[in-house]
Amino acid sequence: MRVLLVEDDETIGRSLKQALDGAGWSADWVRDGELAQSALADGGYTCVLLDLGLPRQDGTEVLRRARERGDATPVVVLTARGGLEDRIHSLDIGADDYLRKPFEFRELLARMRAVVRRRDGAAHSLIGGAVLQLDLTTREVVVQGVREALTAREFALLHALLERPGAVLSREQLENRIYGWGEEVTSNAIDVLIHGMRRKLGAGAIRNVRGLGWRVPQ
Repeated sequence: MRVLLVEDDETIGRSLKQALDGAGWSADWVRDGELAQSALADGGYTCVLLDLGLPRQDGTEVLRRARERGDATPVVVLTARGGLEDRIHSLDIGADDYLRKPFEFRELLARMRAVVRRRDGAAHSLIGGAVLQLDLTTREVVVQGVREALTAREFALLHALLERPGAVLSREQLENRIYGWGEEVTSNAIDVLIHGMRRKLGAGAIRNVRGLGWRVPQ
């Protein structure tokens, strides 16, 4: 799944991007508020990690403008600002969670999973339907009660499709959800990924809608 990391500190940003990529997230990293606005406008992110003290445009302004234009992408604020008023203001203008620096990376991942669950309307870690479910904590797929391990891209693909079972997602929409900036995407990458998923989960798990894209049954 793609995450937008907005952090101007070179050391923190580089370390976080490496850790996120290693944890199976595809992290796009920007270092100022205006670039963050541009990246958010392009869409495709499952979550945003947002520093507040940014050059060119403050993080609170990035968040405020995103919410004003209807962008509901979950946002976890990461900042050294620890005052109560800063926390209250960030939450009031649309942040989903707030984590003060320094923090443990495992806690950050848990908070990211939590805000994504809430966005998906799930009180627990499973999303999906009666036949096919995705465990956001273990990053496994559950097919008729049987668990299967997933690669990072398989997980991202199923998460995109299972957010709205029955809805058709195009090739471009799936690519935007799976691949980050600078990643080489071949013309048949989605086809190869879905072919492998069908072999693992069954031919009916992901269905092609000719000329439009793919969906999972409701």
